[in-house]
Amino acid sequence: MNKIDDGVKNRLLKFLMKDKIGIRRSLLRLFSEVKSCNTVEIYDYLIKQGFHVNYRAVSSMVGQMHSRLGILSFYLTNEHNVYTIKEDYLNIVNMVLIPFSSFDSISRHA
Repeated sequence: MNKIDDGVKNRLLKFLMKDKIGIRRSLLRLFSEVKSCNTVEIYDYLIKQGFHVNYRAVSSMVGQMHSRLGILSFYLTNEHNVYTIKEDYLNIVNMVLIPFSSFDSISRHA
């Protein structure tokens, strides 16, 4: 891994360590699976996952991922921002999510 990748990995880990309810992990999983989605799709996904969020909070969180983490790119459509995980960072996201996946499976069975 190069220096830039290490920086992204460290930012992702800090981002996830502040995740008390699992919403950030869930959002990163969504991006690692579908690669691209708009803010309405993200909001609907998180609601279906059982998170109690409003649309503005979701937009803010995704915007933070774009600006602070640097792992997302976006483009504007007539109605919504469409966010896409940058292909260069997909492996890093998946690698960082691995330890949290085992934690999620343990907490579901508790």
